[in-house]
Amino acid sequence: MATVFSKIIAGEIPCYKIAENENFLAFLDITPVAMGHTLVIPKQEVDYFFDLNDELLSAINLFAKDVALKIQRVVPCKKVGLSVVGLEVPHAHLHLIPLHTIRDMNFAGERLKLTPDEFETLAKKIREA
Repeated sequence: MATVFSKIIAGEIPCYKIAENENFLAFLDITPVAMGHTLVIPKQEVDYFFDLNDELLSAINLFAKDVALKIQRVVPCKKVGLSVVGLEVPHAHLHLIPLHTIRDMNFAGERLKLTPDEFETLAKKIREA
């Protein structure tokens, strides 16, 4: 069964795209824990992040590094943190989250609410960084 992320990859569900190549897609999380919270996913549908083969596991981290550097150029933060949780959607993914403190990585806390225009403006700035 196709996951919501597979539907995003297929273009069936829109997203605020940050970066894409033949193996990966990065897009803004629509329920962000911090401004600039971005999801990085493999296009191959694999449930558990550590079930990715070694080549994809290495490559997703290099892809995420480029995305994190772009986020850091646009979103004021001390660092961009990386988290692999994998409980929300059964499709391997990682979270890139701009951080000021460790509390910014709180997935159980209140989420930001942005308008579609705010999401698109932010995505464009990060893409162009």
